[in-house]
Amino acid sequence: SGGGGLLSQLFSRFSGQQVLTAEVLGPVVAQVTEELMAKNVAADIATELTASVQSSLEGKKLSGRFERPAAAAKAALREAVLRVLTPKRPVDLLREVHAAQAKGRPFAVAFVGVNGVGKSTSLAKVAYYLREHGCKVLLAACDTFRSGAVEQLGVHARCLDVPLFEKGYAKDPAAVAVAALEHAREQGFDAVLIDTAGRMQNNAPLMRALAKLVGDAQPDRVLFVGEALVGNDGIDQLRMFDEALAAFAPPGRPPRRVDGIVLTKFDTIDTKVGAALSMTYQTGQPVVFVGTGQKYTHLRRLNAGAIVDALFGK
Repeated sequence: SGGGGLLSQLFSRFSGQQVLTAEVLGPVVAQVTEELMAKNVAADIATELTASVQSSLEGKKLSGRFERPAAAAKAALREAVLRVLTPKRPVDLLREVHAAQAKGRPFAVAFVGVNGVGKSTSLAKVAYYLREHGCKVLLAACDTFRSGAVEQLGVHARCLDVPLFEKGYAKDPAAVAVAALEHAREQGFDAVLIDTAGRMQNNAPLMRALAKLVGDAQPDRVLFVGEALVGNDGIDQLRMFDEALAAFAPPGRPPRRVDGIVLTKFDTIDTKVGAALSMTYQTGQPVVFVGTGQKYTHLRRLNAGAIVDALFGK
């Protein structure tokens, strides 16, 4: 049964109550928190969200369309989650590329994240998406660290029939990114997608190198790529990437943060959609795309309403 059914069951026994008190809401909220955690929402975030909903409902009289506490609580929670998932400014990558085009410059996106989460594949899917919408795209091989990374990106470039900018290995990745952008400007590219080395969030030298790349290249967007099924780990990774980019920003440059999220393996999680909520709640940044399979076409915009339905039932 979906979360909605569970909420209805929990609340049905309180249907005679006219005022929502802490005594009535407490045990219910505790169980709803468990249900959210079972759907992969980070524990502290589930607790914070349900507590804020509880405090907004306490003392309310049930009247009009909220005749039952079930409806009141469900509506309040759905609204709270929808608010978290709806970006303050909608992200439309295509529109942003066109805006940069109008100014006569390429639009740059850096893809960052830990090892093995599907960064290069996600980058290739975004390249396909932009190419299909008539953009001239350049892939920049700035993972000069992992053996085979440049070749892997080269395979994507050949499959997509888009050019690859690379300088091999053992080079400063920041210098490669800056050179790629210069090349893109000269050759009239619309978008540059920057592949970076996967790195663990607690590896200070590598995080410093990433902050240098972002600081020197100044991409328009820094997209954090994470797996949809990660729990609290993924939230920690995202938080530490975000903090490291700010902490290690080159002097004299405004610190850049993660300003968008790509969730991979979204097709494998059924209703365990909590990572999307947790990551957005953690950073205030939107999930821009979700990966839904192996093909280049398997990329979707996040549907906030569908996430809410998966968490609470329709």
